[in-house]
Amino acid sequence: MDDLLSDFLTETNESLAELDIALVTLERTPDDAETLSFIFRLVHTIKGTCGFLGLPRLERVAHAGENVLGKLRDRSLAVTPDIVSDVLAAIDQIKAIVAGLSATGAEPAGDDTKLIAALNATASREQPSAAAVEVNTIVPAPPPPIIEPAAPEPPPPVSPVATAAPSVQTAPPAPPPAAAAQTIRVTVDVLEDLMTLVSELVLTRNQLLQLARTHENGAFTVPLQRLSHITSDLQEGVMKTRMQPIGNAWNKLPRLVRDLSHDMGKKIELTMIGADTELDRQVLELIKDPLTHMIRNSGDHGLETPAERRAAGKPETGTIMLNAFHEGGYIILEISDDGRGLAVDRIRAKALSNGLATEAELAGMTDGQIQRFIFRAGFSTAAAISAVSGRGVGMD
Repeated sequence: MDDLLSDFLTETNESLAELDIALVTLERTPDDAETLSFIFRLVHTIKGTCGFLGLPRLERVAHAGENVLGKLRDRSLAVTPDIVSDVLAAIDQIKAIVAGLSATGAEPAGDDTKLIAALNATASREQPSAAAVEVNTIVPAPPPPIIEPAAPEPPPPVSPVATAAPSVQTAPPAPPPAAAAQTIRVTVDVLEDLMTLVSELVLTRNQLLQLARTHENGAFTVPLQRLSHITSDLQEGVMKTRMQPIGNAWNKLPRLVRDLSHDMGKKIELTMIGADTELDRQVLELIKDPLTHMIRNSGDHGLETPAERRAAGKPETGTIMLNAFHEGGYIILEISDDGRGLAVDRIRAKALSNGLATEAELAGMTDGQIQRFIFRAGFSTAAAISAVSGRGVGMD
């Protein structure tokens, strides 16, 4: 794979992540011309670069999506949940093509005729239609989720959002500033090599300091102290290059919660606090999949339907909260929801049927002790396989 294509794939993946967030924001605030222009520019850039690199399939899908966005930007169409779903379908297809391109260096084969026809039909409308266009796995979408960003201070009380739509709150992605901070991309291998060299330098520094103390040669004292300080600063600087804000692992969650809301007919508000909290890059990669699974579980098993919440005297909109913060030298990540909680009776029955405890042992356990069975390998109370939160194989 040549450098030009590699750079395109890196930049396109970053743009696609931004598009997910921006489209969820646009669905919530359809009159936000700035966000709409931001979305249009990203898709237009992807399309233009595809033409330059000779990627016709990717260019056709991006062009069809751009046509719809152009009509929205020109006010020929109004932003509706259905139209946002159509554009998201185009973005999902672009992601799939880009993934194949990354794996093989060539565009994967595929037929996008139905998707492009649906997008063209949407673009040809003069007024928004209430009918949803179903393409592949696209389903008619209720109004948007709302995602509310929060500052990294301790979490404030959560205020329910009064809306007739599933809600997910987030800050709209800001358009690139006129004078953006200068950055450069380097491979992870380069950073790892730097870290190894710095570790060797630290060891050598320590050996020199020990020799200086042994021989008590005053001529070396000042230079070695200076070397020690520089080495420590260099070590700290290299360590910082490995750190990334946890918000990078949260970027996909607004879209995830939106889709959960639509698929399950629930109203969900996602609140994210402490997105600037930094983690080591490797740790960040390790928590992405478990985090996604836990959010799905909260939406599927934890939060009730609007009717169930009304009957329980709760607001129709359920809340999932993420909170990241430093405490006692550790980074704490809390995930909570205001749903029905764990079904202790079902956990007790499953533990008994699996032979994990006897009736007498279970009778002597507190609810908290019984709930801990969910961390046993393969333990699940799922009655059926769910496309939303898994195949019932447990938390491990």
